[in-house]
Amino acid sequence: MLIYIDGKFLPADQAKISVFDHGFLYGDGVFEGIRAYNGRVFRLKEHIDRLFDSAKTIDLKPPLSKEEMAEVICEVLRRNDLDNAYIRPIISRGHGDLGLDPRKCPKPTVVVIATSWGAMYGDLYDKGLKAITVSVRRNPAEALPPNVKSLNYLNNILAKIEANYKGGDEAIFFDTNGYVSEGSGDNLYVVKNGEILTPLTLNNLRGITRMVVLEIAKSLGIPVRETNLGYFDLYSADEVICTGTAAEVAPITWIDGRVIGNGRPGPVTRQLMAAFRVVTEKEGYPIHRKVIGAKSSVARKTAAKIAAAKTAKSPAKRNVARKSGKGRK
Repeated sequence: MLIYIDGKFLPADQAKISVFDHGFLYGDGVFEGIRAYNGRVFRLKEHIDRLFDSAKTIDLKPPLSKEEMAEVICEVLRRNDLDNAYIRPIISRGHGDLGLDPRKCPKPTVVVIATSWGAMYGDLYDKGLKAITVSVRRNPAEALPPNVKSLNYLNNILAKIEANYKGGDEAIFFDTNGYVSEGSGDNLYVVKNGEILTPLTLNNLRGITRMVVLEIAKSLGIPVRETNLGYFDLYSADEVICTGTAAEVAPITWIDGRVIGNGRPGPVTRQLMAAFRVVTEKEGYPIHRKVIGAKSSVARKTAAKIAAAKTAKSPAKRNVARKSGKGRK
């Protein structure tokens, strides 16, 4: 596996960042989770837009343009010979000191990892997940907006830990006002009398898969309503669904000991799952784009940046080369 770090493609055992990187020290940075299907990166533009929106919200300036980031992501996939993959682009604050001040971090760190990752929940797509409503509350928007996909995922991890101890496959967050927020890593939907109900995205991540599922529902003529939801709505639902890039579209058939519907994935859930598979098979940004004639200016610039970072020598090495006569014309 080759991993991209600041212009270099490194084997996994050599892919390292500084212990003084504020992404490591403080979770100061942002990331995305993206999937590629059949040689295409699904909703790449939307994911990169969200990555850059998250970065802007925390006043982090990416060292690559959006177009360059897209090219790096595709190059990582090409170099790893991956047509179906899960991709993790990361932008951290970068190397600094042990203080919190981001002004001490002059250059952000960019990392892109791609790996094979099949269905996250295995056979549970046929059986349904067990979910636990957890006591941990979702970060309020006035503290850390849930729409910032930051490297600090402790809020989500604490919810997942509680669900693990209580025998759940997934956690269900409520916000500080007592309304349903989201899962530890996915958006949530209730189906009642043929209508899909889902929380507004003020107290949860504005999911890319969520956006796709709502588009699919509209195309299938399934009514959708964004509204506040509570315990009653979860327990009395005909169906409950969770979606995310890693999870894709998955049914929840058990919550806090209550069986949801008949205890099996319901008809609306199955419709959405099938339609989502069709969409991901057809849509996406081609990994192996055919460029007529010369490469695009973005591809040329990105390739030049990568080549420069790869071949650059330290001053000490250049001095040794001069003394030894190497590197002379």
